[in-house]
Amino acid sequence: MFTKLARAITIAAKEGGGDISSNFKLRLVIDKAKQFNMPKKNIERAVERGTGRAGGELLAEAVYEGYGPGKIAVMVEVVTDNKNRSVAAIKKVFERSGGSLGQSGSVGYLFTRKGRILVEKQTDVEEQMLKLIDLGAEDVEEAEVGVEMLVEASKLAEIKNKASQAGFKIKEAELVFDPKSLLSLDEAVKAKAMKFLETLDDLDDVQNIYTSLDI
Repeated sequence: MFTKLARAITIAAKEGGGDISSNFKLRLVIDKAKQFNMPKKNIERAVERGTGRAGGELLAEAVYEGYGPGKIAVMVEVVTDNKNRSVAAIKKVFERSGGSLGQSGSVGYLFTRKGRILVEKQTDVEEQMLKLIDLGAEDVEEAEVGVEMLVEASKLAEIKNKASQAGFKIKEAELVFDPKSLLSLDEAVKAKAMKFLETLDDLDDVQNIYTSLDI
């Protein structure tokens, strides 16, 4: 996990600089790293690599699309120093599961780019959800680990700040690919699909996985 987070931090710093006050993407990734108790020195080194103040591997982002077991749609975000290696490893996992890796756009139209914010639950969850909707959430759902809301991607920073100012404790905030519809599978195929997703997630270059599977 530290390796994946460090790469994400490096990419964010490379794209927008090392100042979290002006680089929202970097701030999101560093917040996530802190949630996993990533050492401060590791974070600082990753930022330095991104801003060119330290040597290291040249990293790039990529998104791969395809269909897994049961025809579930899958989007895979990676950060890698070797795209050929990454795509070969990902293609192998897809094909071994009976799925197929597609061209850019072959699956992307089934998802919408959204901002996702997870806040800590309060005593009255129903009232909390109504307040979050008033702040601009498009969709709000209670989860085991908190209350999750989806917002317009362009308004992620704005609504995150509003929620924080309103007294909600932010646990996570990130940009995601939200499936337009979910696909239900029978238990046997679903188990195969879950194993496929776990195998994908185990690849070092893979950062995030989004799927249409109804989990």
